[in-house]
Amino acid sequence: MIKKVIFYIAILLTVAFISSGFKPYNSQINDGFRLDETEGLLYVFPSQNNIDYVNLKIPYMGKYFIGYKEAIAHKESQGKYRKINTLGYLGKYQFGMETLKSIGINDSTSFINNPKLQEKAFVALLSKNKYELRYYINYFEGKVVDGVKITESGILAAAHLGGSGSVKRFLNSNGEKQCKDDYGTSVRTYLRDFGGFETQGIKAIKNAKVK
Repeated sequence: MIKKVIFYIAILLTVAFISSGFKPYNSQINDGFRLDETEGLLYVFPSQNNIDYVNLKIPYMGKYFIGYKEAIAHKESQGKYRKINTLGYLGKYQFGMETLKSIGINDSTSFINNPKLQEKAFVALLSKNKYELRYYINYFEGKVVDGVKITESGILAAAHLGGSGSVKRFLNSNGEKQCKDDYGTSVRTYLRDFGGFETQGIKAIKNAKVK
């Protein structure tokens, strides 16, 4: 009888010991993972609202629009909003003052200190260039010029670099006129490096202005 009691006690102790391994002991909740009742889970990437990405600290190199603009920004200024180069080009996307004036911005100081304004300016210039180059986009998209497959995003990036006129000259000459900026970067390079991104959401607007 005593042996049976000892046997059953041993079984109970063994089960209790094994079970304790699956129970948290003095577990603590990490505040970093706490969600208040009033909060929700938000998935903002990709987003159609460009301002959602103003505070993004690292380049997102996907093929969505956010990847497109961050890739251009990295090339232009390493993504620095307060960057002013040796030629006086301003901000994250390196705008010249004449270009800024064409989209309704006249104060360079306010511009360089306002990230949201810079993001709006980038989209406004894309809209303006898309309107000016709409026939070239329709005609050349998908074709290969000087070894580069032409896409809408590549055309718009090249126009950001050298203006819509330089893009027209390059395409009209079948790539023979290698237009470059003052630092030697060619329109062809931007057509190649920034091709294939999502820019369909950019509206073609004749006189696009920053609101």
